[in-house]
Amino acid sequence: MNIKAQFDAIAKDYDRQRRQLIPCFDDYYGLALDTLPYPADAPIRTLDIGCGTGLFSALLLARYPQARLTLIDLSDQMLGMARQRFAENGHIRYILGDYTRHDWQDDTFDLVISALSIHHLPAQNKAALYKTVHTLLAPGGIFINADQALSPSPDIETMHSALWKQSVERSGLPPDQIAKAYERILCDDPSTMEEQLQWLRDAGFPHVDCIYKYCHFTVLYARK
Repeated sequence: MNIKAQFDAIAKDYDRQRRQLIPCFDDYYGLALDTLPYPADAPIRTLDIGCGTGLFSALLLARYPQARLTLIDLSDQMLGMARQRFAENGHIRYILGDYTRHDWQDDTFDLVISALSIHHLPAQNKAALYKTVHTLLAPGGIFINADQALSPSPDIETMHSALWKQSVERSGLPPDQIAKAYERILCDDPSTMEEQLQWLRDAGFPHVDCIYKYCHFTVLYARK
């Protein structure tokens, strides 16, 4: 099953499973949003790449209700869930497509966010995407990627994987859904945190850091 089919299949249950599959959920998303310097009423021009059901965008809107959002995802089922979530919001644009190939034309954003999507890309596509993100951001713009990163040590990576699986198997998630979560891992192509920080620098970002890490869950921050 390819990546689009995997996420089409999980769309309806995706949000419900987040806290069971992300043991650090509150810190993971919360700290990412804590870094943002905007006033609460700012109409932040925001792009959410690999938006899924719009979960990250919803958390952003809870803090910045005037944000102007563009959501892009490959899965029509996931994007459909996002449309339902934001049915009352008239300031959201939806794009069904591959964000690595989309023609952004003259689009400019103050903020680009992504959660648990970019780790599916091969290394060269990640590096190219980071260059695209840098181009799309206005001066001073911020990129936040809440994702997964591979450990540079195979032994430590094995430890991280074991700790995560222990947490998932204690979470109350039914065994069949755990099995499907493990199956989706086969679509992953993670890169190390150090590689990704370097690709961000190479893309032109002068300010980059990993601002949060819990096993393989990382939040990368870059400011133009």
